[in-house]
Amino acid sequence: MEENEENEEQLPKSEKEMSFLDHLEELRWHIIRSFGSIAIFAVAAFIFRQPIWHYIILAPSRPDFWTYDMFCRLGSLTGADFFCIDELPFIIQNRRMTAQFTMALTSSFVIGMIVAFPYAFWEFWRFIRPGLYKNEKQLSRGAVFFVTLLFLTGILFGYYVVAPISINFLTNFKLDESILNEIDLTSYVSTVMMLVLACGIMFQLPVVVYFLTKAGIITPEFLKTYRKHAIVVILVLSALITPPDVISQILMCFPLLLLYEISIMLANTIKREEDKLLLEEESK
Repeated sequence: MEENEENEEQLPKSEKEMSFLDHLEELRWHIIRSFGSIAIFAVAAFIFRQPIWHYIILAPSRPDFWTYDMFCRLGSLTGADFFCIDELPFIIQNRRMTAQFTMALTSSFVIGMIVAFPYAFWEFWRFIRPGLYKNEKQLSRGAVFFVTLLFLTGILFGYYVVAPISINFLTNFKLDESILNEIDLTSYVSTVMMLVLACGIMFQLPVVVYFLTKAGIITPEFLKTYRKHAIVVILVLSALITPPDVISQILMCFPLLLLYEISIMLANTIKREEDKLLLEEESK
């Protein structure tokens, strides 16, 4: 009896019976550590703001950006020289006294959030994982890795593909040659950040499908039945996120359609595991 009580005391607090206030206290510390990591990286980004702005944030506004260079090489191989971008016909200017400082703070926070995302999500996962059943823990093994991988892949896709193509299209679209493109700093930064973060969020589709499947809200059959409707929704979302040109929409659609098919396979896997577990329980 005493030995059992000693073993229970040695268990982590998350594995014991916890009161509602204990859960709130634990959640509070997870949130504090998550925001603390974001704050640390945000401060670092603010300190090194000049190289970050020159080599990262403003890089897609220059013709020597990596994506434009790859397009030019692709054009050279196919004989289509129009892929090469010699100049981007616009300049970025600041029209407000506080805009540069505000953009420095905003960009630092966003960069801190992106860089700290793996740790912040790990803290969130540490809080909810003890509440899962044993089979759910097995099925969700590697969740932090895959969520982080999908998020960072979406961020990179948005930064290296969607953002530069969108910038090139929007700055080259002209109503008349006499109209100069003098882009406000806040407009440029908000456009790039919206495109990049939107891609990072939309690449979480398999994760959303996983939790909805586990909750019994959707099934593999539902995803297959409404595949055509999903394609229409993906096209609409791609049109909303990207500029109104076909190339950007297609580039955005392909990875989302692929992620949708991966989501169907994931839902099938979860369904098979749940059916297997149900059969084992019935056979006992």
